[in-house]
Amino acid sequence: MNSARFSRRSILRAGALGGLAFGAAGVLAACGDDSSDASGSSSGTKGDYGTISLNLSWIKNHEFVGEYLATEKGYYTAAGFKDVMLVAGGTQTTAESLVLAGKVTIGLSSPPITAATLVNSNAPLKIIGATYQKNPFAIGSIETMTPIRTAKDLIGKRIGVQAGGNQTLFEGLLAANGIDKSQVEIVGVQYDDSILKAGKVDGFMTYITDDLQLSLAGYKPVIMSFADNGLPFVAETFTVLQDTITKKRDMLKAFLVAEIKGWTHAIKDPATAATLTVEKYGKDQKLTYADEYGGAVEIADRLIVSDDTNANGLFTMTDALIADNIKSLNTMGYPVKADDLFDLSLITEVYQENPDLKASITAPTDPTPSPSASS
Repeated sequence: MNSARFSRRSILRAGALGGLAFGAAGVLAACGDDSSDASGSSSGTKGDYGTISLNLSWIKNHEFVGEYLATEKGYYTAAGFKDVMLVAGGTQTTAESLVLAGKVTIGLSSPPITAATLVNSNAPLKIIGATYQKNPFAIGSIETMTPIRTAKDLIGKRIGVQAGGNQTLFEGLLAANGIDKSQVEIVGVQYDDSILKAGKVDGFMTYITDDLQLSLAGYKPVIMSFADNGLPFVAETFTVLQDTITKKRDMLKAFLVAEIKGWTHAIKDPATAATLTVEKYGKDQKLTYADEYGGAVEIADRLIVSDDTNANGLFTMTDALIADNIKSLNTMGYPVKADDLFDLSLITEVYQENPDLKASITAPTDPTPSPSASS
């Protein structure tokens, strides 16, 4: 089993986690193929938008298959872009910092990190859409060791948490559940879940989809979701400068059109998505087809596609979901209002102007690839 995928989840990917090393080694020029399958009546574009850059929140694995398909099938090109460079993420610099510095056009992040930047530095940032409708973070534990099923089970336990953004989110989880930090032993860890398997911690900060990885390793996992315990954040949010919204609104809308097409394609075709991840975009990561296929299926089924997205479209947020996010942020100590953080008028306009993009998507639910698939 490739344990890197489980441990990676422990990084607060969508921003807190979403740092990255910017440079030649971290940038992939994701050129679309003009001859690829990019047909369709949806345009959302009024011209040539040239080259832009998108900061991914982690390494190029299955978590960004929508971007890979938008590239390979020519959706970015059809939307008016010469190139959309996919900048791999890391752990040192937040997406917000890179967007503010003009290093990237758009950053994938999360509301807690964007809100913290707003509150601490009055940064002119806005979230214009959300890929994940549910907070993906969780505390993973093992049934036969010390199962942690609810937030109250954290009391008196040793919890492995990575420094920085992860710790901020974990402390927010404690606050949301009335637990003082002194009641939990926070153990500083890296991103390897072997410390959990060895019993050196009782719980480990991870993704809700990593129950599959523990199961494949022969353990019975117990996953305590942050979303179900007071922190119902969205994640993989598109974060941009307010100035970009003001001056390049059509460009951002064209980008969202291409992203919707890319993710719709990827959700319906996880086999192609996994193959692209393993053989091209994540080729240097030593990823396995089974892991990436399973991961692509699970994030689509459990995090991206919902009754609300089937009714309103990918990347949208209902008023109730926005309210839940703001309430959670306020609980964490970030006194922001919805209008301070979100501008969902662009995604609303995209679906008004391109109604064919709004479609009910049935995501595959079996994370096991067929025996005939690549391995």
